[in-house]
Amino acid sequence: MNRMNRPGLSVLLLLCAYARAETPHPPALVIHGGAGVIRASMTPEIEKAVRATLLEAVNRGYAELKAGKPALDAVTAAITVLEDDPNFNAGKGAVFTHDGHNELDSAVMDGASLKAGAVAGVRSVRNPILLARAVMEKSPHVMLAGPGAETFARENGITLVDPAYFRTERRWQQLQKALTEDKAGTAHADLETAKHFGTVGAVALDRNGHLAAGTSTGGMTDKRFGRIGDSPVIGAGTYADANCAVSATGWGEFYLRTVAAHSICMRVGLLGQPLAKAAEQVINKDIPKLGGDGGAIVLGADGSMAMPFNTDGMFRAWVGADGIAHVAIYADEDASKQ
Repeated sequence: MNRMNRPGLSVLLLLCAYARAETPHPPALVIHGGAGVIRASMTPEIEKAVRATLLEAVNRGYAELKAGKPALDAVTAAITVLEDDPNFNAGKGAVFTHDGHNELDSAVMDGASLKAGAVAGVRSVRNPILLARAVMEKSPHVMLAGPGAETFARENGITLVDPAYFRTERRWQQLQKALTEDKAGTAHADLETAKHFGTVGAVALDRNGHLAAGTSTGGMTDKRFGRIGDSPVIGAGTYADANCAVSATGWGEFYLRTVAAHSICMRVGLLGQPLAKAAEQVINKDIPKLGGDGGAIVLGADGSMAMPFNTDGMFRAWVGADGIAHVAIYADEDASKQ
């Protein structure tokens, strides 16, 4: 009797395995707009505008996931919204270099294939995240920089703008303050925060269980000599694999030195650490030990999330299995839902 039932049992097991493989994962999306929040200097007007854009961005990205689109589509959709808002240090709101230019960096990574694309030091690309994706999908390279990246953008139909598009009075005044303090040999905490922590990013999990990550930034106020931070460097500010996806925001030099994004995912994948513990170790222990600070958003293949930071706040928003959009800035907001 058992022998007669074995073929039927085998078919049943195969059907169960197939059903599990085809069962859609609850999609999830986490975004950030930088960890450079200074609570004392936040005006009600800026806070209201920032919260509205975070909500718009997370909803725009999550709509892609609900429609069954891949994680990478959600990441780029969310980040383009943030790049178009002058309140964030990416795209339209990019900070100025020491010489008075806006130089933009960005990266994307697909966790399922480990494919990645990045750009650095571009001055006329409206949405660097779209160019980073084009580098991944339409070139044999991972990173392009400067004029070469802009030539590639032109050849592939990526929107270019006059560099004046990126100029905002608020960022210009931040540079003037930095230049004044450079000459005087002084530095104030609020300016140092403004210098180092402006970035936007997103991490997404789609219905197929695939992860993706993306990050975009204007870099550091008053940066010189073609400085490039962690955001466009795969493994430092941006990383995704089959287990987790990370987008970082903070003092880039320290994220580069600790290979922060990759370190978090290796702790999750190789060491089997819980997502929150892995993120806490790297962001709030390893980096501060070296003298750096900042934050990150991390998303696991099981839908778990972590949003550690060690500054006054981190602009962030997320949608998890409940399908509800949450927006937060400070550490005491909705901590139980993170």
